[in-house]
Amino acid sequence: MTAAEPISAAPVRENTEQQATGPARRRPVWRVLTWHDVAALASFLAVALFVTAPLWLNLDHELRDDPQDQAFFEWMLAHGARVLTDGVYPFFSDRMNYPDGVNMMANTSVLAVSLPLTPVTLLFGPHVAFNVFLTGALALTGASWYLVLSRRLVASRAAAWVGALFSTFAPSMIAHAAGHPNIVSQFLVPLIIWRTLELRVPGRAARNGLLLGGLLIWQAFINLEILFMTAVGLGVFCVVMGLVRRNRHRGEVLAFLRGLGVAGGVTLAALAYPLSVQFFGPQSYRGLSEYVRSFGADLGSFTAYSTHSVAGDAEVPLRLAQNPSEQNAFFGWGLVVLFFGLILWLRRSAAVLTLGVLAVLFAAMSLGPIVLLNGVDTGVPGIWAFLHHLPVLNSAVPTRWAMAIAPVVGIVLALGCQRAADLVRNQPHTRGPVRIAMITAVAMALVPLLPVQLVTVPMDPVPAFVTSGQWKRYVDDEHTVVTLPLPDSNYPDPLRWSAYTGQDMRIAGAYALLPNQNPQDPADHTAAFAPPWRPTSGLMTSIRQGNPTPEVTPERREMTLADLRYWKAAVVVLTPQTRDIEMLRTMSDLVGFRPVWRGGVWVWDVRALVDAEVEPNG
Repeated sequence: MTAAEPISAAPVRENTEQQATGPARRRPVWRVLTWHDVAALASFLAVALFVTAPLWLNLDHELRDDPQDQAFFEWMLAHGARVLTDGVYPFFSDRMNYPDGVNMMANTSVLAVSLPLTPVTLLFGPHVAFNVFLTGALALTGASWYLVLSRRLVASRAAAWVGALFSTFAPSMIAHAAGHPNIVSQFLVPLIIWRTLELRVPGRAARNGLLLGGLLIWQAFINLEILFMTAVGLGVFCVVMGLVRRNRHRGEVLAFLRGLGVAGGVTLAALAYPLSVQFFGPQSYRGLSEYVRSFGADLGSFTAYSTHSVAGDAEVPLRLAQNPSEQNAFFGWGLVVLFFGLILWLRRSAAVLTLGVLAVLFAAMSLGPIVLLNGVDTGVPGIWAFLHHLPVLNSAVPTRWAMAIAPVVGIVLALGCQRAADLVRNQPHTRGPVRIAMITAVAMALVPLLPVQLVTVPMDPVPAFVTSGQWKRYVDDEHTVVTLPLPDSNYPDPLRWSAYTGQDMRIAGAYALLPNQNPQDPADHTAAFAPPWRPTSGLMTSIRQGNPTPEVTPERREMTLADLRYWKAAVVVLTPQTRDIEMLRTMSDLVGFRPVWRGGVWVWDVRALVDAEVEPNG
């Protein structure tokens, strides 16, 4: 998808095709930085800090659009720290969803980030570590794109900066920054692209293969979805370019395959066990639900503007996307016209034409099983209708394929700006018109897409019952804390409590991807975002949602006791929240006694009820 030619040393007459596909000269990529480079790298950090500033300026706030995933990743950061400090098993945890636990490989455990961030997590807590994770992900991704583009694709630092800026802060990236730091952590993607294209250099199969394999393994422990999309794009690009160049560069294919074999062997050897845990280990699942696999990008969204862009409307984009975080295809009319205009202008380059085909392919895949246009079902099946049942693909969210278009657009923008710079240099008399035309076109396309800051809201503080350690009076390593309601996508706070304690506090319930357990369809092993339904968790969730409180019967009391014993509950706790009085009265009736107020929560000590089960005939 990108190229490997150090253009800064290329002659002026070198065309785009040679820049995009020529083998790299043997000299360091990360050579001494110039002041232009330092300024460019600083700009990525500055924009990243601008976007995430509300999180830094208000440490008692959380992301408005996706607080559940923020709490989830804070919990994952605590898990990574616990792996290093306590030596716990990294690929499975029972600190959430006890006793069944959570398959960490089947969820986005981000071990490649949580382990290095352990000092931050231990010193400042998982909430601050999340901010570092998110801000650093954006800044490092911009820096990586800039360095690879400026060293391997274009000579113009400005061209590389424009391409990297869009690839990093595209509307889809900012949308996912509102809760998915693992997805915006794409700093390895340009490096993977660069090292993949380097495989064609003869005589370096072992070295190049090992370098690529290391990057692939690293990315696998950040986000497999991004790795898979990158692999698909690179696969299509390399096959096409291999066919185009087969006559003029006969030795490249064999060298490429040798290096790819080394990279594949190293990667499979390192990932064989973790992937076996992911797909066959405890609490593994078989693809996403049919509902999630139907999440397609609306055809009308490609020319619309995201709510995360300065030109975005507060209402229209949300009618074209499943939720604020999945605004993956919002490029706007200006950029769509500019992109295809650049493809036409650079059409003599097979590499650029292939990038154009890739963008269209990713767009088609993102539409999902049925094509929607401005929210209306067209009845036209998308190509995803024939793909989403296949293994691996059944774990992909189709709308996210539109995310893969952003790097393609960024590369084409860099190439287009480089072509304009070449024209100015080679034909001085065109300097004024070319500069004005290019600057105007790029500005009209990109200025409406400038990112706005993430929106935050005050978060419910971790109660003193947790922060003061009062919970330890009740809970040992054989028991759990049961919260009302149990944690789910609408109430993720208990994950943050557990993370605050370094996961010393084990909780029942979960917000995570877990295998569906539907008694009416035992063969269904697709993923659900919560544990299987249990009477008590279902009852409390129903009450919190505003439904009438049912009569407490002896049968309900027996079901609640069975649930508490199943969860090995030591205490049941309830914080002040929506419909807390109704939940308090119901739980008191179910267990037969009133709670005590302690550390900002109501506490039911249920150890006597739960541990009574140890009597075989009791």
